[in-house]
Amino acid sequence: MLTATYALVSLSVEQASIRVSLLSFQQYMHAQLRQQRQLTLAHLDYAGDWLNRLYQFGYWRKIDQYLVPAIRQATPHADGLLAELNRLNHAALESVNLVQRRAMAAVNNSEQQLEQQVEQLGAAIDSFCAALMARLEMEERELFALARRVIAGEAWFAIAYQFLAHDARVQENRRSKARVLPFVPPAALAPAAAPVHAPAVAANSGAGANAAAPQHHVA
Repeated sequence: MLTATYALVSLSVEQASIRVSLLSFQQYMHAQLRQQRQLTLAHLDYAGDWLNRLYQFGYWRKIDQYLVPAIRQATPHADGLLAELNRLNHAALESVNLVQRRAMAAVNNSEQQLEQQVEQLGAAIDSFCAALMARLEMEERELFALARRVIAGEAWFAIAYQFLAHDARVQENRRSKARVLPFVPPAALAPAAAPVHAPAVAANSGAGANAAAPQHHVA
């Protein structure tokens, strides 16, 4: 089962990278919100855009592209777990949609309304991150264990080959673009105080090449 171990370690590395991106984005946005004296439509657009990018990032993970199809092929009894993972994914999507709906509304500049909007935006970001964090934890705790039980040895070789090909494509994309997608706010959004350095999107996936991919169900 060395091949299975390699594949699951590779997935764990990918999970850790996504977790770092989520936490960094959450901390960055809360720092920005604390510094803002005026919440504008541009702020809401910016937050909604990056929430959507992080949400879409999940569709380029190795788990969704290779492991979940292999589990579905190996057993008919994974539907319950996959449905729960999909539910968490939809909870994150609802947070994205909430921010985008607020971005379409007129911004009231009164102090009381501003405080409410900042609080609501922070809560939507927290809900988004919490849902995706819960999904990551469930995948590591339950999905990986299920994969070990139901996927046969020869299937793990095919998965490992897919992972290697996936990583090669990602490396090639990085070399051709020579960049990652940063959480850098537009100049109009930069606070007057010393800025908090914005984190980069997790770099070990092909998501950067398709950040604006259409939304769809994963499980």
